[in-house]
Amino acid sequence: METIKSFKGFNKDLKCRDFQYEIGKEYETERAECCESGFHACENPIDVFSYYPPADSRYCEVEQSGEFDRMNGDSKVASTKIKIGGEIGLNGLIKAFVKFTLERVKFEEAATNTGFKSAATNTGNYSAATVGKGGSVATVTGYQSKARASIGSAICICERGEWNGQEYPLIGIKAAIIDGKKLKADTFYTLKNGEFVEVKE
Repeated sequence: METIKSFKGFNKDLKCRDFQYEIGKEYETERAECCESGFHACENPIDVFSYYPPADSRYCEVEQSGEFDRMNGDSKVASTKIKIGGEIGLNGLIKAFVKFTLERVKFEEAATNTGFKSAATNTGNYSAATVGKGGSVATVTGYQSKARASIGSAICICERGEWNGQEYPLIGIKAAIIDGKKLKADTFYTLKNGEFVEVKE
């Protein structure tokens, strides 16, 4: 039987569409049809933000099986069976998105997105990513890269060591929501020694 590893969002009570879930539990229904019936989750972690934005949501890894119905336009999948795995939170969801991206996509040296609940991702060295409206995520994974976002959006930055003859080794990753207090809005940050550092333009 085919099993899909995917990611699911919930409200603060771990409910989705008024259905109460519990971590570690398995659920089964008779029919799977996207947006109509079955248990829904997304194969691409970033697509979860379209349904459950970061402000007051919870996120889990899940396993889907049984019968499937896939959504046109994003990676949403409806299934007749689902198993709720561990809760990963916003940081875990963003890290999963970084992994998903690095495995599948090649990007240019800059990325900018101003759409609501959008994503800008960049894997190039010395690169930048910017997102505008709330509920979005700016992600950079290259050496000495930077990211900025508006209030209510998130940044995810990888820290890399010096060139070792083969690569700039990955030594850390950190994500956070821009709150206007600990992290300023519309301000570029990079990651040094595991901490966000403002980049002077």
